[in-house]
Amino acid sequence: MPSTALARPLAAAGIAAVLLGMLAVAALHVLPPTAEISPVRRTISEYALHETAWVFNLGVLVLALGSLAVSAALAYAGQVRIASVAGLGLLLWSLGLAAVVYFPKHNWAVGPSLDGHLHRVASLVAFLSLPVGALLLVFTRRRDARRRADVWLTALPALAALAMFGVIIGAFLLQPYTGVAWWRAIPLGAVERGLAVFEVLTVLALGRWAWRAATDDRKGTFLTDVR
Repeated sequence: MPSTALARPLAAAGIAAVLLGMLAVAALHVLPPTAEISPVRRTISEYALHETAWVFNLGVLVLALGSLAVSAALAYAGQVRIASVAGLGLLLWSLGLAAVVYFPKHNWAVGPSLDGHLHRVASLVAFLSLPVGALLLVFTRRRDARRRADVWLTALPALAALAMFGVIIGAFLLQPYTGVAWWRAIPLGAVERGLAVFEVLTVLALGRWAWRAATDDRKGTFLTDVR
């Protein structure tokens, strides 16, 4: 069994960082000059094209670090192996977020760019890998009675995230038949923000999972020592 000594502080730090990162990005929705950006039609990465881009970049990086701490907490709590497919999915989420910052959103009105394409790929990897990794973890722990609440609290936002992602994929696949550009066929900004919310809720549920698993392990160790 792996040591759980670091699981609880890592889970707490991860949850706090995720909330802080989310708050930073949320503030850009209501503070000038980015308050004028349409949350319905414009993607979240649009905030990286303004003078307050540092707030967006910092918020996303803090979110990535917090998510990484949650993944480490799950590993220390013995709930996931980082070398597993589920563990890889959680890591790719953090790496994808970092890549989103490193390769900023491109203004496609001036023509294509390599950074713009890499930004899209990084977003795709991040948004898809987290719910897939979380659901794989849920599947491996579905018979553990102690983790029943954690399984459901993680599965529901992960499934909702995949559903929101499916809306984007559906618009893309229907583009040849509708003749409407996929980013215009749906309220892309609103869909992406809904997707982001469910992704963050998934990370928070995983952080809770790691905390509770480590707490249960400590209680079990204490009872064994008492006996």
